[in-house]
Amino acid sequence: METPEIVLDADQRQAAERLDAIAARVGKRWRFHVGQHGSRGLYLYGGPGRGKTMLMNRFFESVRTTRKRRYHFHAFFARLNAGIHEYGSIDASAAALLGDAELICFDEFHVHDSGDARLVARLLDTLFARHITLVVTSNYPPHDLLPNPYMHPLFVPTIDRILEHLDVVSVNGPTDYRTLGGRHTGFAAGHYVVGACPATGAVDLPVAHRRLRARSIENGVITVDFAELCGIPVSAADFLELTAELHTWVVCDVPPLGTVPPDWVMRFVNLVDVLYDADFELSVFAEVPLAELGGEVRRVPDLYRTLSRLGELREPANLEAR
Repeated sequence: METPEIVLDADQRQAAERLDAIAARVGKRWRFHVGQHGSRGLYLYGGPGRGKTMLMNRFFESVRTTRKRRYHFHAFFARLNAGIHEYGSIDASAAALLGDAELICFDEFHVHDSGDARLVARLLDTLFARHITLVVTSNYPPHDLLPNPYMHPLFVPTIDRILEHLDVVSVNGPTDYRTLGGRHTGFAAGHYVVGACPATGAVDLPVAHRRLRARSIENGVITVDFAELCGIPVSAADFLELTAELHTWVVCDVPPLGTVPPDWVMRFVNLVDVLYDADFELSVFAEVPLAELGGEVRRVPDLYRTLSRLGELREPANLEAR
């Protein structure tokens, strides 16, 4: 049976046309001399659920070269930092990750932290110096990266470099496609339940030189309380490490996020990002409906993306709080 044609909105069509042009060029660059703009890439930005990742995945699959790499930004930074310890420098770590790539795709490109900003600046300098074509998706236009008013001026030269090497296209149509439902596999196979988790026992799991107490771990399925998981200093890289063995996640007792510290919320954001990119099933047992979960969204960067993603989970009427 033929795959049904995807109907794109106006923003998506414009982005798809730009991506098709890049796909036609990448892999053929060896045939002619390339100047500085020969590797010009694309920066797609817009709200969650607007089809940016879909467009980038479609593009990536269409590029006829083996010299291409696609990374979720969390995963890339985790590997970059691990490589810095292994190889002794960011340049050596980046070189190992990039290999002979002529195309790099980053999903969910963002910069919120000044330490990350320095790494991003060095990484982009390496990419542009090697004339690697770069395609990124982001929830933020370039000028909104590193929004801290005290730190932002230091990142402006890097933003200028991005604008010099990448065309910027908004993909911000009126529809959040995640809210339309229809997908019930992978991440979206999970549920969002207002109520309590079934009672289970307790098991300790080592993570980030600490002990995480889960309700249960069995056959790749972990059931864990929100406070246990997000109340300890763990990073996106730690969650990535856990997903090597754990493919199904059940998070219990999730409170209204406006009632807990911002760093707890940021860890929840990171967890959902990691599971969504891996397309691993997530179920959430919360104290309030999803519409009430976010609270003060502006307290934590990217929380609105998390809420959009949780909107893909089913809310079964027959699993009410007991």
